[in-house]
Formats: sequence, structure tokens, C-alpha cells
Amino acid sequence: MQPGKLPSPLLGALLSKVSSRDPRLVLGPGIGRDAAVIDTGGPKLLVAKADPITFATDRIGWYAVHVNANDIACLGALPLWFLATIFLPEGAKPALARSIFRQVTEACESLGVALIGGHTEITYGLDRAIVSGAMLGEVDRDRLVRPDGARPGDALILTSGIAIEGTSVLAREAGEALRRVGVSARALSAARKCLADPGISVVPAAKAVCEAVAVHAMHDPTEGGLATALYEMAAASGLGIIVREADIEVLPATRKLCEAAGLDPLGLLASGALLVATAAGHAHTAVQALAAAGVSASCIGRFVRRRGVIMEANNRRRPVPRFERDEIARFLSTQG
Repeated sequence: MQPGKLPSPLLGALLSKVSSRDPRLVLGPGIGRDAAVIDTGGPKLLVAKADPITFATDRIGWYAVHVNANDIACLGALPLWFLATIFLPEGAKPALARSIFRQVTEACESLGVALIGGHTEITYGLDRAIVSGAMLGEVDRDRLVRPDGARPGDALILTSGIAIEGTSVLAREAGEALRRVGVSARALSAARKCLADPGISVVPAAKAVCEAVAVHAMHDPTEGGLATALYEMAAASGLGIIVREADIEVLPATRKLCEAAGLDPLGLLASGALLVATAAGHAHTAVQALAAAGVSASCIGRFVRRRGVIMEANNRRRPVPRFERDEIARFLSTQG
């Protein structure tokens, strides 16, 4: 298999064999389910998430905190506690450990999250550092947003545009390769800055929209980009999705890099964007609330009963493309 997520059919087959008899498990594993929910008996539900960072090396600790926090926020929960497992390659200098630790602590502080533990080691066989994080959070019982909660007729809202994380990672990890295909130094600088502006955190956006309207489901596009996230969201809800290509915001920096490198923005790592399902009548209020919180957003489509993920463009319809692996992985694999 190639680098990236496990193929969806294989992952689905593996997950189908997982079962739990613990009645406290409110939400367990599944396609389109990125965090677990546990009923500990108190007034709040415990939400748990684990995710590694494997594509990035620059600012890897910052990424690790935020991508884990994002999946907690997508369930309407508040991220509170973080554990980091840090693997360093043989020969790594102490400065690398200090840098990653500083990135983790700064990211935790930016979200009000407590770093409560983890593990660090120097590991055989690595050529770069890897950070694997686990985030815990809480949500009031009546505020839980389930990933399978979308309903037929719901509006689908996209925040911030695509593909923030992929654009930043490409510029930071493959700058020389992008320069060789004609990307200017100015464009690369703008792409690198996407990490901070608009940024990869969806925590403020999730909080703002949940306070404004009844949210039926949320999902943050990550590996495999917006296209993969749409298929995951459709699978989780057992519905279809129709999206309008003209309403999908592609960041200018993303478009420049993708055009030069021959990449499709729809399949590019997209942390920083948030997909929100809410009743069609609430869509305008949701977009306004997001704007008031400083988050750009637009309604890009709707949920339908018929299965499939369809793109509308120029009065024609076609299936949204599927990506066997993220466009970043495909590009990096050609840079030997």
C-alpha cells in the first residue's frame, strides 16, 4: 500500500469486526467518525481523539495539538487535555526536542488546553520526527454533535476555504520542488503563512456555529482533502451530498501551488476548514454567526436521500473525485 490513509473499503472491513459491549461507549469507531464519546456518569460526556502528524516536519508539534483539538470540536465539545508521544530519529540533537516541546506547549496555551503527559523517545529506523497526539475534551449531554446526525434537506456549510494545511505543508516541506515547477518566492511565502492566517484550528468556528444554531453534524476535512471528507460525511449519515463547485472557496495560495504542481485542491490536506450540516432554514444565521466570529463561510450544497457525492458545475453533474491518497503524498512521492 502507498503512504496515506488505509483504503476506505479495507478500513471499513476492519472496523466492522470491532465491537464493544461497554454500555458507556456512546460513539465508537466508524467511517467518518474521528473521535469517541464515553459516558462517565457525570453531567458531561468525555470525548477522546488520537491522531499522528506524519507529512509535516516543520512546526510538527503545533500541528499535532490543533488537528486533535479540531476533531474534539467537531463533536461540539471543548478540548481540555492533551498527551503527546514524540518519536525522534537516531542522532537527533537536543534542540529538536526543545523545539517540538515548545511548539506543543504554545499550541496548548493558545487553546487553553493542559498538556497532561505522554512519552518521548529516540527510535530506530526513523529519518524524521513523528508526533502522535491524544486529546480529551468534554461536552454537555444535550450539546453533543454526532457525525451521523445530518438529515435529508440539510444545508452543507464550508468555512475558511481549502486547503489551508496542505498549502502550508507543501510550501514548508517541498519549497525547492515547487520553485522548480515555477512557484515564485512570494507565492511560497504566502502559502507558508496559511498555517497562522487563516490558521488550521476550527475550534473557534465550531464554537460559534454551535452557539448560533442547532448543528446536526460537523466534520473537518483532513487527509484526502475536501473530497474525502464529503464521502466520509455522507457515509457517516447514510445520505448523499450534492455540492456546487462554484461555491467552494479555494484559497488563492492553494490555487497557485496546485496549478504549478499539477495537483487537485479537492484532494489536498485541508485542516482549517469545517463542514457543518444544519437545517436549510438556519444556514443564513449560521454563516452570519461565523462571519461575526471572524470566520468566512458559505453554503456549498445540501444533503439528499439518494446515496452518492455529486458535484454540480455548469449545469452538469458528475461524481466528486475520489483520491486513493492525499495529493501531498502523491507529490512528495515524485520528489526522490
